[in-house]
Amino acid sequence: MKEIDELYLSESGLVVFDIAAADEETAHQVMAELGRRWATSGVPALRRDPGAPGIRGRVYADIRRAGTEGQ
Repeated sequence: MKEIDELYLSESGLVVFDIAAADEETAHQVMAELGRRWATSGVPALRRDPGAPGIRGRVYADIRRAGTEGQ
């Protein structure tokens, strides 16, 4: 996985979630729930890393802003 750019952690309230799950459905559910709570980058393309179990994805969030649930 690529390094996290400083830009995404440049202010208090900005976070990066690296998600690992056994299957795509589980990963999508977790990422969608994050999006309901906070403003996020949305559900990214998921990937499988050779030799590593499960699938992975990264979500960027601003926990100072409400997600779809707060609208």
